[in-house]
Amino acid sequence: MPDPAFILDPRLDDDTFAVGELTLSTVRLMDDARFPWLILVPKRAGLADLVDLSDADAVTMNAEIRQASRVLRELTSPYKLNVAALGNAVRQLHVHVIARFEDDPAWPKPVWGIGAAASYDPATADTLITRLRAGFGLA
Repeated sequence: MPDPAFILDPRLDDDTFAVGELTLSTVRLMDDARFPWLILVPKRAGLADLVDLSDADAVTMNAEIRQASRVLRELTSPYKLNVAALGNAVRQLHVHVIARFEDDPAWPKPVWGIGAAASYDPATADTLITRLRAGFGLA
């Protein structure tokens, strides 16, 4: 059940599109068409690090990370999946799940700080979000 005090950090809200709601997390698509990139944010107030999750929520979070990884793998057939919970720029706990390709603009380095983000055009974003929602069983 979501925490009624949960508020999505405005920076995450500004940089992403809503995909849907899982048991624990809200799923967001990063607005950077260079990389298929999901962000999972546990709907709990005051969390900064994975260790801040309750034991039960940690189990759920791990399952949701695995689910997001499977959805991205099915939709994009990446060379590698990157999963990270950094939180240096946005303190609110959020987990990045990024499909990576040997020919992507950052390969083999991390995606952060490489060039400028390329926003999705609205039609492409809508199509991808529809496909993601179906992959998560949210359609």
